[in-house]
Amino acid sequence: MPTTGERGQARVELVAPLPLALLLVALAWQAAVAGQAVWLSGAAARAADRAHAVGADPVAAARSSLPPALSHLVGVAAARDGAIDLSLGIPAIVGGTRLATVHARARFAPQGEGAR
Repeated sequence: MPTTGERGQARVELVAPLPLALLLVALAWQAAVAGQAVWLSGAAARAADRAHAVGADPVAAARSSLPPALSHLVGVAAARDGAIDLSLGIPAIVGGTRLATVHARARFAPQGEGAR
């Protein structure tokens, strides 16, 4: 039968790796959030450029194509060649800051009556 000291050692051995496991889960979750932001930046750039091509508001189109947690981190700028340059912040899962910014670009031909 194990003594009290041995049972305490087993508890320490069980609890010691928990912070490492939590850190690994947090890193995996952050990687998933970053991947989602990269994926959605392309979709938001295409939505913004489609709206721009038909004369609608590209910023509103980009924001409406993103989930609410990311929609406030988007920036849209029209380029000289008619393309849309979109920047999207990657939010940190802890602290609410922006870790990085991803950029996407989309270009569609103008649509409507005046288009060629």
